[in-house]
Amino acid sequence: MTEALNIQNQFKNFGKQTKGDKVIWALIILLAMVSLLVVYSATGSLAYKLYRGNTEIYLFKQFAFIIMGMAVIYFAHRVNYTIWSKVAQILFLISIPLLIYTLFFGVRMNEGSRWIRLPFINMTMQTSDLAKLSLFMYLARLISKKQNVIKDFKQGYLPIIIPVAVTCLLIAPANLSTALLLGASCMLLLFIGRANTKHLLVTIGIAFIPIVFLIMAAVIRHNSNNDELATVSKKPTGLFGRANTWVSRVEGFIYGSKQSVEDDDYQVAQAKIAIAKGGFVGVGPGNSTQKNFLPQAYNDFIYPIIIEEYGLVGGVFVVFIYIVFLWRSIRIFKRCPFAFGAFLALGLSFTLVIQAVANMAVSVNLFPVTGVTLPLVSMGGSSFLFTCFAIGIILSVARNVEQLEGKPLQTSPKGEA
Repeated sequence: MTEALNIQNQFKNFGKQTKGDKVIWALIILLAMVSLLVVYSATGSLAYKLYRGNTEIYLFKQFAFIIMGMAVIYFAHRVNYTIWSKVAQILFLISIPLLIYTLFFGVRMNEGSRWIRLPFINMTMQTSDLAKLSLFMYLARLISKKQNVIKDFKQGYLPIIIPVAVTCLLIAPANLSTALLLGASCMLLLFIGRANTKHLLVTIGIAFIPIVFLIMAAVIRHNSNNDELATVSKKPTGLFGRANTWVSRVEGFIYGSKQSVEDDDYQVAQAKIAIAKGGFVGVGPGNSTQKNFLPQAYNDFIYPIIIEEYGLVGGVFVVFIYIVFLWRSIRIFKRCPFAFGAFLALGLSFTLVIQAVANMAVSVNLFPVTGVTLPLVSMGGSSFLFTCFAIGIILSVARNVEQLEGKPLQTSPKGEA
């Protein structure tokens, strides 16, 4: 009886120490539950083949990642977010050499160098995840400090856009989709941060130039009607061989599919079949058949499995969770009295929700194949933990807002702008 009371008191103390937006906490738990169910279903056949019938191994791995992720969220939300204003510049300067190292010496997977292998623990990490997180910290710091001159191109806009451009350019050769989504999130944050609209439009226009060339290359390749040349050109060659993959994806998105199991068009076709089978209420948990045919069903293409098993109802429910998450983050932005915290929470929430929208849009063939995961739902890895860290920072801002709302707001916290 005494032990039960002690456990109950420990849970009460843990609940008291857990602060921040309660709705966001609830949304995180919901997404974690969805992740466990769908990852277990999507990896069943793979686990059976690789681990001699042990179909639960990926379930246990995902559960372990969720526990680690929750711990990351908890400890990150207990840290005063103003600390990240002080270390943002250091983290950003660390991320740039890591991106360069990844381009030339990174672990090559899926035709691209996106990962570095961490020593001792033998685990791979996408350096772009660290770069995104550090960039938004640094960007929030710069925007908050340059509010008085942000309309000026040389003093305000240029010092802010250069770090964004450098980061996106270093990520793009190995992961163009991540670079484009990151750039879009940064442009949106700059727009809200009162940057000059003309400056933003010029930047977007410059960014669209390579995209237009990419579309033209896809059209030219398709019109050439040279299947042998197309097949050869799809093979990556050297550091920038990913350009061939980009052209192939755009070509498949515009003109449709006719390729083999390894191609992106095949993935989209199988995703459409999964969505069609799902109907309104789905075939039921664990009853997906397309998970046996859809590559990356547990990762990039996990959303079609959700719709197949839980139907349109389940798919809309997941979309609703991300919409509510964005709404609560905007609410934190509006309530935060200090610029750095407001821009930090909003920027991190933008990148997570935009990534989720891109992942789901690929599944229904609204976007070309991107290779981005569904945040907090796709199978765990370093990206999962970085997502949890970002959410922990958002909750840290919310926690400090709650503490400040009952106090007179005469001066900003140390390190704030």
